[in-house]
Amino acid sequence: MAQSTYNARVLVLRKTKLGESDLILSLLAQDGSQIRAVAKGARKPTSQFSSRLELYAQADVLLAQGRSLDIVKEARLVVGNASLRQSMELAACAAPIAELLDRITQPGLEVPKLFALTHTAFDTLAASDPEHAPAICAAWLLKAFAFLGIRPSLDRCCVCGEPLACDVGGFPHRTVAFSSSEGGVVCDACRVSDVAGLAPETLSWARALLGMRLSDIASAQVDQSCVFDVLRLCQTWAQVHASVRLKSLNFMFTCGLF
Repeated sequence: MAQSTYNARVLVLRKTKLGESDLILSLLAQDGSQIRAVAKGARKPTSQFSSRLELYAQADVLLAQGRSLDIVKEARLVVGNASLRQSMELAACAAPIAELLDRITQPGLEVPKLFALTHTAFDTLAASDPEHAPAICAAWLLKAFAFLGIRPSLDRCCVCGEPLACDVGGFPHRTVAFSSSEGGVVCDACRVSDVAGLAPETLSWARALLGMRLSDIASAQVDQSCVFDVLRLCQTWAQVHASVRLKSLNFMFTCGLF
C-alpha cells in the first residue's frame, strides 16, 4: 500500500542520530505543531538532506506518514540561517528557543503564532550582533509564554488583580514581589515573606521586551545585566509552568561568552 504524503514548511529544532547514517528530526510546522520525522541517509555527505535540514534552518519538505515517525522524502531549503551555527554567541541564544519548542510543542497541537514568531526570531538573530542576541532570546521566551497561555503577570498583582506602578521609581521597595507559582508580580497588600524579590529594573525590562518588536530590540541599547536577570526569570517560569528546565539557558549563564 502506498504511503500517504503531505507537504509542510518547517523549522528544524533538533537532530538526533539514528543508526549509521539516518537522523530523527524535530520540526516546527507552520501551524505550530511538532513533526517528528526520519531523514534517511541524512548524515551521508552526498545526501540531499545534509545541507537542507541543518539546525535552525527553514525548509519545505515532502513527508510520508509513518506509524510512529514520518519519513522525509524531499527537502528544499528556504532560509539557511547559517550564522546561527557559525557564531558561538548566536548559537547559544538560538538554542533555548529550539529547546523550549522541542520540549513543549506536540504533534497535532496547533499554536499558529509560534511559527511566525520563531521564524522572525531566527532571522533577527542571524542578522544581529552578539550584544543584542540575549535580549532577542529573552523577548522570544516571554512572547512564546504568552502565545502558549502561560504569560506571567507583569502589570497587575497576580493575586488580587490590582495594577502595579509601571516605572522603576514607583516601587516603594528595593525589590518587587514576584511569585512564579502564583503567576507573576504581587502587590504590597498580598505580599508575603516567602515571595521572591525582583529588581524593579528587571521587571521594567521584562515588560519592555514583551512589548517590543524583535527587529527593534536588535538596534536598541540594552542593559545586559538586566536582560540576563529576565532570562533567569524565564528559566524559573518554564520550570514551574511547563515542567521544563532549559539546559541551553544554563549554558548561557555559565559559558562566559557575554
